[in-house]
Amino acid sequence: MSDKQQALRDLFFACRVIPVLTIARVEDAVPLAEALVAGGLAALEITLRTDAAARAARAIVNDVPGAIVGVGTVLNARDLAVAEDIGARFALSPGATPALLDAAAAGALPFAPGVATASEAMAAMERGFHTLKLFPAAQVGGISMARALGGPFPDLRFCPTGGVSAANAAEWLAEPNVIAVGGSWIAPAADIGAGAWDTIAQRARAARALWG
Repeated sequence: MSDKQQALRDLFFACRVIPVLTIARVEDAVPLAEALVAGGLAALEITLRTDAAARAARAIVNDVPGAIVGVGTVLNARDLAVAEDIGARFALSPGATPALLDAAAAGALPFAPGVATASEAMAAMERGFHTLKLFPAAQVGGISMARALGGPFPDLRFCPTGGVSAANAAEWLAEPNVIAVGGSWIAPAADIGAGAWDTIAQRARAARALWG
């Protein structure tokens, strides 16, 4: 396993629950990250789904030293370059093209490509990726899918997102090949927009209690 993949695996194993954040206003970024870190969740996935996303991620990198910033919704080599320029510590994608896998393999950033099938997992493995994002986890079979993939691919570890919630996160984390989970339930867009930082911090504390 490459040093980058080992670093990503170590990070996910230490953090276990990764809030998936869609930030519409840059001014929300720092108080949001501070609330999550105060609640015990340091690794944050900032999705590249809004015009403010890159600036929001950079603000957290610069102003919230306790946050471990990751960039999600990486779709191509250009997005990967944006994540590296921001100073992100890791990146994730919802899927993976050959060009994206090649760019990530050549780059310096620990990266978890998204997979939904055994064939996609094999393509990622061929390029040296062994810690993968299972997406959309609920829609592709949920925990049954993770268990099925564990048979032919015992060395792979997954971070499922998509349908992971407060109600089932602990069940996901109990699976031996699930190294972490990601989800938007901790900081939904409505609460971010309302500045409900105390509520978000409470959810973060509840999520942090899911592992030792």
